[in-house]
Amino acid sequence: MGLSQGDTSTIKAQFALGINSPAANGFVADYKSKAINFPSINLGVQYLGAKGLGGKLDFGFNRFSNANDSPEFKTNYTRINGQLVYDLSRIVWFSNRVVPFVHAGPGITLIKPLGNFGENNTSYLNAMTGLEVHYGISDILSIYLDTSYIFGFGKDFDPVFKGFGAFNGNLLTVTIGASISLSGCYYCRD
Repeated sequence: MGLSQGDTSTIKAQFALGINSPAANGFVADYKSKAINFPSINLGVQYLGAKGLGGKLDFGFNRFSNANDSPEFKTNYTRINGQLVYDLSRIVWFSNRVVPFVHAGPGITLIKPLGNFGENNTSYLNAMTGLEVHYGISDILSIYLDTSYIFGFGKDFDPVFKGFGAFNGNLLTVTIGASISLSGCYYCRD
């Protein structure tokens, strides 16, 4: 017995809340972020085809701020990604209610420093990859844990002082969220 996806369960809305951790090498000298920052907010729409392969478009908002031994700063990190999604339960089966997904794809990152460095906005391309593990609560609702890593393709700040308060590196996010089937039942049996 396994999971099957009915014709009415292909579109899902997702939203999640969690934490983030920016890579230290994404900052200019002397600037460091806290190791764990809040919030990370993800919103998305996912389409999953009959063979377990699909795609999603999602938006992420993250905020991080200075560590105690760093000059003061606070930065908004916003991203938009288009990603491929694959249902791993076709390879590794856990249970009728637990379903793992992998996702990966390109996007754009928009950086907005707050406070004294508010004019140091920057943007660059990114690539995101992650693993979601869903637990089915009902026919239309699942909760999930997502761990994602966003690779930033930003260039070094030049001159260096323009980079104060900004960030051009990689970001790890861990979020817990809900996935609502907009088109029907996902956790249906064969």
